[in-house]
Amino acid sequence: MSTRIVLLRAVNVGGAQLPMAQLRAIATELGASDVSTYIASGNLIADVPGDPATFDRALERAVEQQLGFFRDVISRSPEQVRAALEAHPFEVTEPKFSYVSFLSAEPTPAAIAKAETFETGDDQWRVIGTEMHIRYANGAGRPDMKSDSIGRALKVSGTARNLNTVRKLLALTEG
Repeated sequence: MSTRIVLLRAVNVGGAQLPMAQLRAIATELGASDVSTYIASGNLIADVPGDPATFDRALERAVEQQLGFFRDVISRSPEQVRAALEAHPFEVTEPKFSYVSFLSAEPTPAAIAKAETFETGDDQWRVIGTEMHIRYANGAGRPDMKSDSIGRALKVSGTARNLNTVRKLLALTEG
């Protein structure tokens, strides 16, 4: 068993309603232990059995089978999340304006070059390994950049959390 911070993409937005109690139950059915969630946006902390990627794919399938919609699942060890947080390349003036988008894979240099062609205004982003770091000048609710276009150009899925949430998820793995 290894402790993982498991992130589901686009949960509890639009028609994709996933109660956190049900997410905890699904994870437990898949063999996870010490299962907990943080806020109702698809943040799960658990000790998962076997290969973490295998658990992630099984969780994707189980959510789809039980709820009728597919959601990407991306997980990291607490050490990987801590390293991503420490690597955040932008000045943090408001933690809720700065994000780490955890990607399913490392984008190719060509994909990054394509994504860099999009206008970002005062917003900033940078890919470091399997994470995309973002700093919104005026918050994610009023972005200058077109995050969806950049994400499509990178050709890998991802799910973003602001630095407040990232720090809280790390704290929950420690206590």
